[in-house]
Amino acid sequence: MSKTNPGRFFEDYRVGQVIRHAVPRTVAEGERALYHALYPARHALCSSDEFAAASGLESSPLDDLLAFHVVFGKTVPDVSLNAVANLGYAEGRWLAPVWPGDTIRSESQVIGLKQNSNGKSGVVWVRTRGLNQMDQPVLEYVRWVMVRKRDAEAPAPETVVPDLAGAVAPGDLVIPEGLDFTGYDFELAGEPHRWGDYAVGERIDHIDGVTIEEAEHMLATRLWQNTAKVHFDATNREDGKRLIYGGHVISMARALSFNGLANAQLIVALNGGAHANPCFAGDTVRAWSEVLDKAETGAPGVGAIRLRLVATRGASAGFPLKGEDGKYLPEVLLDLDYWALMPL
Repeated sequence: MSKTNPGRFFEDYRVGQVIRHAVPRTVAEGERALYHALYPARHALCSSDEFAAASGLESSPLDDLLAFHVVFGKTVPDVSLNAVANLGYAEGRWLAPVWPGDTIRSESQVIGLKQNSNGKSGVVWVRTRGLNQMDQPVLEYVRWVMVRKRDAEAPAPETVVPDLAGAVAPGDLVIPEGLDFTGYDFELAGEPHRWGDYAVGERIDHIDGVTIEEAEHMLATRLWQNTAKVHFDATNREDGKRLIYGGHVISMARALSFNGLANAQLIVALNGGAHANPCFAGDTVRAWSEVLDKAETGAPGVGAIRLRLVATRGASAGFPLKGEDGKYLPEVLLDLDYWALMPL
């Protein structure tokens, strides 16, 4: 009997099934240094213990997307090892900061299944939670993936498509305990623009670009222990290229957004997102953001801003995202909708 694991296929999932993912991981300060070496991440709250303390936190938390990658990476062997594509995200919320020294594990519940008409694959919806060493949830989100079938003749499961919110309501945002921006130092943060300076509908071109290197994305994907074959095995695709992990593009775009959104300090919700087109080594990633909504919070001096973050291949803001057929143009790599916290 083989002791190796080929991963789950579509017919291996059942609605209600709970999967506890291997392997728990303790994250330390070295994780922050590697993250900031991989991406031009400069948001002050996740860079400086002193800045974080002045903002009411005990110390500087690890970057929100760093926590996301750790939680996401745990799920890959059980959810997307045999995936054709990662299709989308919804109802994501950061529930507590992740601190150096925390041990993070992940678990997912299957909440939806739908076989595709070709009978060769199907869509699996899972709700994933990341938990720390005290079993306190630090992150939750829904994602759905298209997964191959092992046996095309296997019977289709009953179709269950979850009803998901289009966005996280402002009242459901979780603000880190103690966060206080009333004494916020805009000079040290890098920009003077506060919550009240942004208008719904405003678009911000983040100007800068970064060319993706093979070595960097391979290091990042290994760091998050993401085992998806398309990211490592060049023979897994007909074009012989390794596919860049979508989270690598998210982190790169978020880091680039510092230029114009330096004070969008913490991501607190992921409303939705699409990896619109594949990204490969040699592509130059640029980004722009659009302000979708704004809301006040109950924390002193803290406002919430809803942003659409778009990453493109070699182009800047100013062109449509989709063609007349409703499909994303080939230059579009990422279309992400999230809430962040910003000083009033």
